[in-house]
Amino acid sequence: MAADHNKSVGRGLPILQGIVPIQADRIPSEIVAGLTLAALAIPAAMGYTKIAGTPVVTGLYTLLIPMVLFAVFGSSRHLVVGADSATAAILAAGIAGLAPSGSDDYMAMASILAVMAAVFLILARVIGLGFMSDFLSRTVLIGFLTGVGIQVAMGELSGMLGLKSGGHRTVGKVWAVIQQLDQTNIYALIIAILVLTIIVGSRKISKKIPGPLIAVVGAIVLSRLLNLGAYVGVLGTVPSGLPRIGLPHIAWSWELVDTLVPTAFAMFVVILTQSAATSRAYAARYHERFSMDTDLVGLGLANLGAGLSGTFVVNGSPTKTQMIDNAGGRSQLSLLVTAGVVMLVLLFLTGPLAYLPEPVLSAIVFLVGVELIDVEGMCKIYRQRRSEFWVALITLFIVVYVGVQQGIILAMVLSLIDHTRRGYRPKNVLLSFTESGVLRAQPLATKAQVVPGLIIYRFTHSIYYANSEQLSKEILELTDIPHPPVRWLCLDASAVGDVDYSAAETMRSIFLVLRDKGIRLVVAQVLDDVKAKSRYNLVQLFGRDAFFETLDDVLNAYQTSEKGKSE
Repeated sequence: MAADHNKSVGRGLPILQGIVPIQADRIPSEIVAGLTLAALAIPAAMGYTKIAGTPVVTGLYTLLIPMVLFAVFGSSRHLVVGADSATAAILAAGIAGLAPSGSDDYMAMASILAVMAAVFLILARVIGLGFMSDFLSRTVLIGFLTGVGIQVAMGELSGMLGLKSGGHRTVGKVWAVIQQLDQTNIYALIIAILVLTIIVGSRKISKKIPGPLIAVVGAIVLSRLLNLGAYVGVLGTVPSGLPRIGLPHIAWSWELVDTLVPTAFAMFVVILTQSAATSRAYAARYHERFSMDTDLVGLGLANLGAGLSGTFVVNGSPTKTQMIDNAGGRSQLSLLVTAGVVMLVLLFLTGPLAYLPEPVLSAIVFLVGVELIDVEGMCKIYRQRRSEFWVALITLFIVVYVGVQQGIILAMVLSLIDHTRRGYRPKNVLLSFTESGVLRAQPLATKAQVVPGLIIYRFTHSIYYANSEQLSKEILELTDIPHPPVRWLCLDASAVGDVDYSAAETMRSIFLVLRDKGIRLVVAQVLDDVKAKSRYNLVQLFGRDAFFETLDDVLNAYQTSEKGKSE
C-alpha cells in the first residue's frame, strides 16, 4: 500500500497523501506523537508571536487551520507547518513602523502578508517555480538562519531582563539593553533563568520531556499563587474560542499592496526553500517520495487559511518536524491530533494563560534563536570551502545589521551569482590515452593530443553567452600548435546540456576560423535533448559527417582520413 501511495505523488491534485495509507498498528504512536508535539509546539508558537509582534492567541491559531490544511493537501508525510522564527522575523521587519505592534491594522497587514505569500506559492505551483528551492545554497541558508538566530536571541534580552524594548535592528536593541542594565528587574531575570534551566535541563535528560510546557505550566501556577503580576508583566486576558474566518479589515490600496509585496516575496522564498529542504531530508531518511509541486499547493492553502483566520504566515518548520519525528510520528495523522489539542486549548484553557509572566515567553524565544545559530555549520564551511564561508558570513551580517528581508534577498542574489560563477568559468579538459590505453582527462595546459593531429576538447558545462568567449579562446589556443600541427579538433559535448543563440553564433565563428586554418571541427556525444532543441542550423554548416555518436567513432574516422591522405 505504501508503494501505491508513493506512486500517486504528484498526479493531479491529490489529497491526504501525507495521511493515507493509515496503518492500524501505528495509530497509537501517531496519537502519542501528536500529543507530544502539542505540548512542545504550543509554548513555542506563543513565543513566536513576540517575534512577529502579534497577540499571543495568534500563535495558537497557526497550529489550527493552517496545520490541518497542509496535512490534507500536502504530500510530505513528515513536514510540520506552523509559526516559524525566520518568517516571523521577516514579517515584523516588513511592517515595522506601518502600524503599532499588535494593533488591528498591524494584524490586518500580517494577515494580508499571509494571503500574499499564499498567492506566490500557488503561482509558483502553476508556473512551475518549484525548482527555485534549489537556488538557495546550503551555504547561504546557514548564514541566513544564523543571522536570524542572532537577531531573534538578542531581541529577547530586554524581555528577559524586564526592560523596555528600544532601538532599531539588532545592534540598536542590544545597545538599548546595555544602557538600561541598571534598571534590570530581578524578578524577570530569575524567572528567565529558571525557564532556561528547566528547558535545557529537560533536554539533557530526554528530548521527549516537554520542557517548555513544564516551564509554562509551572510559571502560570506560581504566578497565580505568588501574584507575580505585581512584579513583572503578564500576558493578561487571552481571547478564547475559535478564530473568525474572513478577509482582513483594512483600507485597501495599490500603495499598500506595493509596500507589502517585497516582504511577502521574501517570506515566499524562505517558505519555499526551508520547506523543500526539510521535506527532502525526511523523505530521504525514510526512503519515501514527495512532490514539491503538491507541497506548494499545501503550503499555499495553509497560508491562505492563516490569512483568513486572523493569524500570520506559516512555514515548514525543521525544529517541529524533528520534534514529531523524535516522538514517533510518521504521518500527518499526528498533526491532526495536535490541531485537535490546540482547538481544545482555545475553547477551554485560555483563561490560565492570562497569568503567564512575559519573561517566560522571552526565554523560550531566546532559546529558539540560540538553536538557529549554527556555529558548527559555519566552521565546517570555513574549513571545507573558504570562498563559500565568506558568502555565508556576508549574508549573516546583512541580516543582523540591515534586516532579515534584505538578508534573504541578498541570499538569493549571492546563490545565483555563485551558480553563475561556476558555469561562467567551467574547468574544461582534454582527453588523451593513458599507458593502459584508457582515455583520461588532462589539463588544458598539457595541450595533449589523442593521436598526432587530433585533439579531443571536453566542455564541462552548458554553453551560453557568458562562457562562449572562453570556448572560443581555449579552442583557438589549442589549435595554435605548430608541432605536431592540429588537423582535427573534436568538441566532446557529453556535458553540454544546452546551447543558446550567442553560443551558437560563437561556434559558427570558430568553425569558419578553423576552416581557414585547415583544421576540421567535429562534435561528439551530443545529448539527445540538445539535438532536439537545436534550431541553429549548425548541422548544415558543419556537415552531417561532422557529428559522431562516440569518441571511438571520431578516432576511427580521423585515422581513416589520415590513412587516405597518406595513400
